[in-house]
Amino acid sequence: MNFSPVRINLLKNFTSLSAIQFSNYLFPLITLPYLVRVLGPERYGLINFAAAFVAYFTTLTDYGFNLTAPREISIHRNDKEKLSEIFSSVLTIKFVIFILSSVLLFIVVNSFLRFSEFKEIYYLSFIVVGGQILYPVWFFQGIEDMKYLSFITITLRGISVALIFLLIKTPNDILLLVSINSFTYVIMGIIGLLIIILKFKIKYRLPSLTTLKYHFINGGHIFISSVAINLYSSTNTFLLGLFANDTVVGYFSAADKIRIAVQSFFSILSQTVYPHLALKFKNSFEDGIAIVKKLVLYAGSISFLFCLLILIFAGEIIHLLLGYQYEQSIIVLRIISFLPFLILLSNIYGIQTMLNIGYKKEFTIFITLAAVINLIISLIIVPIYFEIGTAFSVVITEFFVTSSMILFLWKKRKIV
Repeated sequence: MNFSPVRINLLKNFTSLSAIQFSNYLFPLITLPYLVRVLGPERYGLINFAAAFVAYFTTLTDYGFNLTAPREISIHRNDKEKLSEIFSSVLTIKFVIFILSSVLLFIVVNSFLRFSEFKEIYYLSFIVVGGQILYPVWFFQGIEDMKYLSFITITLRGISVALIFLLIKTPNDILLLVSINSFTYVIMGIIGLLIIILKFKIKYRLPSLTTLKYHFINGGHIFISSVAINLYSSTNTFLLGLFANDTVVGYFSAADKIRIAVQSFFSILSQTVYPHLALKFKNSFEDGIAIVKKLVLYAGSISFLFCLLILIFAGEIIHLLLGYQYEQSIIVLRIISFLPFLILLSNIYGIQTMLNIGYKKEFTIFITLAAVINLIISLIIVPIYFEIGTAFSVVITEFFVTSSMILFLWKKRKIV
């Protein structure tokens, strides 16, 4: 069977992104059974609460560039000067936001007892934000050449997993655990930047204010959407930690990690397809929609089957991976079992379709409404039902996001 160069390149990127997602999602899943037993629900809940808190700053520094930058780079991939301009602008804006985020983190951690009691955990967790700034996945996605970054990521994440098994022995090793995770991202980011500079000959130049303004505005809608998405993803764990103790957070987080691992299989597909789909929609609306329909049919069917298996075998999965001390995680996993399916559909119809055909404003509105709905529901039921309430809040919110996007595109006669 003969494949076109475009399909071969897409397959290569899918393979490379699979390796990255494998290391970022499945490697932590490998350590999950070990860590939940060594740390216990309380300590495990604490590091996940800290991660949820730090995720706000990651969203701020990303500023939507993980979606807008790959598209810009994909379109200008043959223009070295333009690539250097985009590269320099993205890094500059991210760095400025990082400085402001550092100040904000320091104020919050030292102002509230919930944070100051374990301030070292939050400071070490925040290092991840610096690593994410340096980690240039958006550049490699745009040029559709992920092999370098996939090798770096899977190698270093593999080393970090080995270090966890070798060095983490008691709940008192929690600081060491957070350090391993954080500095892994920093090292990956530094190596990735060196490859861009040395291999692809991209140069950093201090951008003009006009250029910075353009890229800042260009990422605006996506940034608002990203903040809203974070409000109904990381905020759920964060709010749970404010209303309940770290042990309860541990029950929810452990089940959610399993859900995220399953979901990662399908996020690989969306990240691989996005730059390619951007070019397809630019050249032909019909060709773009044809790809969207195939994604829904094939990826949607497989995702639905995976979710059904999680629902049926939730008890066995929890006992096998987490042990019997996480019995309360079973009901959580059952409630959120179909999240990967819902999130896949919202990604296809929202990010892959609405953003690529010019409905940025509407996309932002839907996501913002979802964040408001999630916050209202959470504030009502989480203080009463804790991890169960959090799980229901997430599912209701994701159902709203997916159904509203499908209904919008159907009314606009963009999909059948």
